[in-house]
Amino acid sequence: MTRTIFPMAVADLSAFAKSLNQQLGRIDHKPGHVEMLNLVCRAAGYRNYQHFRASFAPAPVDAVTQSGLAPAPNLQRVVKVARYFNVDGRLLRWPSRRALQELCLWILWSRLPPRQIFAEREIGDLLTQWHTFGDYALLRRALYDFRLVDRSVGGRDYKRIEQKPPVELKMLLDRIGKVEQKAA
Repeated sequence: MTRTIFPMAVADLSAFAKSLNQQLGRIDHKPGHVEMLNLVCRAAGYRNYQHFRASFAPAPVDAVTQSGLAPAPNLQRVVKVARYFNVDGRLLRWPSRRALQELCLWILWSRLPPRQIFAEREIGDLLTQWHTFGDYALLRRALYDFRLVDRSVGGRDYKRIEQKPPVELKMLLDRIGKVEQKAA
């Protein structure tokens, strides 16, 4: 399973190192992976790793730059992402690069009906239809992590978050649509 990368910036490296050293001094064993993640996140000012992940939100997509002009679509990015879809418009594999993952998820987001609530099973069934590599749970989590869908506290219900998509989405939908039309 591909992992999602969460970048962390530390404002004061000295305070971070001091806090981490103090925490390590309080334990009498070698910390495991998850415990180490929690120690690092606490040293950076978070309660634990889950708090750090929950506070991470991708920058909101803004279609208008400071100059007031809409940004130009990145054609190279569109071409790269289109390669991840087959002639039926299904996602073939999960990209390793975060920027490509995001645009792939926007395609899936665009296929979700707006203002409709899905049970976990229903959204899983939809995602299963839209990819070929057999990991709908990865896609469901990524849609949530990228703030493209919202879920209830227990994770039973999902709903598409209405927002302005990136400028490349229309080009990518057109490109994938043309591939689907050629195959038909």
